Amino acid sequence: MNFAIISYNSNFPVRDFIQRVIRWCVANNHEIYISESVFAICADTCQHLPKIVMDDDEAINAADVVISVGGDGTLLRAARLVVGKNKPILGINIGRLGFLANIQQDKIETALEYTTTGNFEIDKRQLLEAHLSDGSTHFALNEFLFSKGPKGSMITIDAYYDDVFINKYWSDGLIVASPTGSTAYNMSAGGPIVMPGTDVMVLNPINPHTLTTRPLVLPSNKPLTIEANIKNQEVIFSKDGEISDITGNELVVKIHKSLHSIDLIKLPEQTYFDTLRNKLMWGVDVRGNKPDH
Repeated sequence: MNFAIISYNSNFPVRDFIQRVIRWCVANNHEIYISESVFAICADTCQHLPKIVMDDDEAINAADVVISVGGDGTLLRAARLVVGKNKPILGINIGRLGFLANIQQDKIETALEYTTTGNFEIDKRQLLEAHLSDGSTHFALNEFLFSKGPKGSMITIDAYYDDVFINKYWSDGLIVASPTGSTAYNMSAGGPIVMPGTDVMVLNPINPHTLTTRPLVLPSNKPLTIEANIKNQEVIFSKDGEISDITGNELVVKIHKSLHSIDLIKLPEQTYFDTLRNKLMWGVDVRGNKPDH
């Protein structure tokens, strides 16, 4: 089997874990492809040389499975790289939470063994797709975000669903989250948790000026249109944390469920609700841990 490793220099000690993946693949006669930038992370101590290619795209094209080594941010970047390529992603968590990249450090070799023997399930995650008025197309696994600029003023954004006016939002920003992204920024901003595989998207204002404005769950098979005048206010548009340049006086973005999806490798004993309980402490009653007085 051919693997590609996607990783980035970060505050996390990814080097040692990249080397563990490479050692296991070499010992078990599997090819591993890494870009020059990934090789630079571990080149000084790398004892087993993988196949080194120019960039991540070339590594992914040569691979059957993509291994993300890092945190959820690394997996989100890997997800953007595999759009339309039908390459499953094995997410190894070296970060803090690891909600998407949920293979823990002590399970690396086990996860690789399961993957090469076919002892895993595919957790298919639908992407959101956005079309901007400048003709560009963007994909997000977690969310699209419309946020205020560094000047700190609230922004005004209009939202339409299937060409029907929803609301004018005066807030710090607006999140359009997928079910996968419902447990990310959306949840931090008070939005609901949505089961992956549900054909919906969440429209969630950030710190709205009106107390009655609440998150809204919409079917994702029809377009959600976001409009903002960017001549008189600074609006930042981003996808999964990556800022995109926007030009002109008017920002118009049409968002809907994409035909593309991302395949995450899930080990046999993993479930979504296990992840909620273990990673988010979902449903945990901490009252029993309080000292008696």
